[in-house]
Amino acid sequence: MYSNVCGLMVYLYMIKRLELIGNGKLWMVLLQRHLLGEKCTGANPTDRAKCGTKRSMVVDGKGVPLGITVDAANRHDMKMTKTTLQSIVVNRPEPTTRAKQHMCMDKGYDYPEVYELLEYYGYTIHIRLRGEHRVDCKRIPRYRARHWIVERTHSWMNRFRRLLIRWEKKVENYVAMLHFACTCITYRAAGLFAYPCELLLNG
Repeated sequence: MYSNVCGLMVYLYMIKRLELIGNGKLWMVLLQRHLLGEKCTGANPTDRAKCGTKRSMVVDGKGVPLGITVDAANRHDMKMTKTTLQSIVVNRPEPTTRAKQHMCMDKGYDYPEVYELLEYYGYTIHIRLRGEHRVDCKRIPRYRARHWIVERTHSWMNRFRRLLIRWEKKVENYVAMLHFACTCITYRAAGLFAYPCELLLNG
């Protein structure tokens, strides 16, 4: 009797604490959300609202990753701009009039907050406006958008089987795997040996 009363009290307490509806799968929900955690996940608007994670990455002109961050799949791209810039792992030199630092983004970042943030960091801004891409395609033959470089880097990361589907419950573990992938891509670009990283991510 004592154990049943204590179990009921804990049951009601956790329902109130986590704002859950009591059902037979309560302890499984507690295990997933409270003990293991499901941070940086949300309903994917492009995949029937399945639970997913979004990656936001900044690369250099050759596609080498400089910083990466993750958030829920239903998080807007422009809201991840600041955390993505803060995730750059190398010491960024100060931009000058002769050596400008360009930032190319797609239409999803066409917001005043993004412009203000990039101006604060000293970047030369290149953000597509609505309908601008089609106009350039008609004027310039064989025109190709600039953001294809970061899309190619995302394609490289998707070739690692460990990253194509997120298996990690904790976001820290998933970010660690992403950093391994960035290290492997950087080693490849430098022409160095990157087999240990590939073995860890594909094994």
